[in-house]
Amino acid sequence: MYVYRNLEGNKLVGALPAKLLERSNKKSLVLRYGGNPDLCVSASCQNTNEQTKNVYIIPIVGSVAGVFSLVVAIALFLMYKKRHPSEVVKVTNNFERVLGQGGFGKVYHGVLNEEQVAVKILSESSAQGYKEFRAEVELLLRVHHKNLTALIGYCNEGKNMALIYEFMANGTLGEYLSGQKPYVLSWEERLQISLDAAQGLEYLHNGCKPPIVQRDVKPANILINEKLQAKIADFGLSRSVALDGTNQDTTAVAGTIGYLDPEYQSMQQLSEKSDVYSFGVVLLEVVTGQPVILRSRTTAENIHITDRVELLLSTGDIRGIVDPKLGERFDAGSAWKITEVAMACASRSSKNRPTMSQVVAELKESVSRARVSGGSGASSYTEPAMTAADSGMFPQAR
Repeated sequence: MYVYRNLEGNKLVGALPAKLLERSNKKSLVLRYGGNPDLCVSASCQNTNEQTKNVYIIPIVGSVAGVFSLVVAIALFLMYKKRHPSEVVKVTNNFERVLGQGGFGKVYHGVLNEEQVAVKILSESSAQGYKEFRAEVELLLRVHHKNLTALIGYCNEGKNMALIYEFMANGTLGEYLSGQKPYVLSWEERLQISLDAAQGLEYLHNGCKPPIVQRDVKPANILINEKLQAKIADFGLSRSVALDGTNQDTTAVAGTIGYLDPEYQSMQQLSEKSDVYSFGVVLLEVVTGQPVILRSRTTAENIHITDRVELLLSTGDIRGIVDPKLGERFDAGSAWKITEVAMACASRSSKNRPTMSQVVAELKESVSRARVSGGSGASSYTEPAMTAADSGMFPQAR
C-alpha cells in the first residue's frame, strides 16, 4: 500500500520536509513535486529546513502541471505494485467493521499510521469494476477541495484493488434522512450540510478545467464528518465535459433512479446541469425528510418527490412540506426559498435550472438567516415574503 501526495504546480518555496523525502526514498510514499522551481529538494536544504519548523507547506491542488505530468502520475499511481499483500487486511483488522456498500464494493473502517480511514475494496462481482476504479483515481489526482472526500492511499495488485479515504465519522446524509441514525438534523444543520455539498459540486463544475460532472449525486454519496461538515464522495461515475456548453458529451446514461436528470436520460447528453437536477432532488429530501420515490396509497403508483412537493406548494402551507420531525423549529422564509430553489434545480429542462454557483449563493443567504433566527421563526410566516423564483435569480420550476 502506498500513500500518494501531489504537490505539483503549487509555487512552493523553501525546502521540502526531510520526512517526506525519506518516505519517498523508501518507496512508502508516491511524491510528485514538479512545477515548483523555488522548492529545494536536495539534502543540503534539510539543515535549513530544521531551523524553520514553523513554516508549513500546504498542498493545494488547483490543477495538474501539464498533460504529460498528469499521464505519468496516473500511470505511476495505477501501476505501482504492493510489496505487502496483507497490508489491507492489517489496516482493516481483517475487514472487521463494514461502513457501507455501493456498486464498487464494500467500504471498511481501518487505521493507517494511527489515523482512522475508510477502505473501499473492489468486489469481484462489482457491476462497476476496474473502469470506475481508474476513473475515481484519475479524478482524485486532479481535484482537492474541503467539500470533496480526500484520497489518502491505494492498493492495486491484480484483482485486489482498494482506495483509502479520509474517515467520515458521521456516515452519510442518507442515513440521517431515512432515520437509520436516531439524531434529527436541525434546520440550520440541514442548510449547512446542503451548502457544503453544493460547494463541492460548484468546485467540480467551475474550479476544474475541463469541468467535471459527478453523475451520481444523492444523499448516500454525501458524507459527514465529526464536525457535521459534508463532503461529496464516490467519483467512479464522474466524467469531464467540454468547456463549450453547446458541445455536450454524448455518453451512456449512468446514475441512480430517482436522481437521474430526465433530459440526460432521454438524450444521453451530459452537462453540469445533470448534477444540478440531482442536487435539487437531494434538497427536496433535506427539506421534507421524505424518500425520493413514494408509493401512492390510493393509486398504488410510485410518485416522485418533485410531483409531491409541487402539489403541496399549491396549498401555500410550508408546514405541509417541511419534515414533520422538525416541528416548528425551522425558519419558514428560508424553507420557502430553499424549496423553490430545489424545484428550479429539478426542472425537467436544463435551460430552466440554475448553476451551482447560484445555488451556493442562495444557500449561503439561507444559512445566514437561519443563524440569525436561531433556526426558528415558522410561526411568524404563513406565506413566503419572497421566493427564490420571485427574486429573479431562478426561472419558475414548472
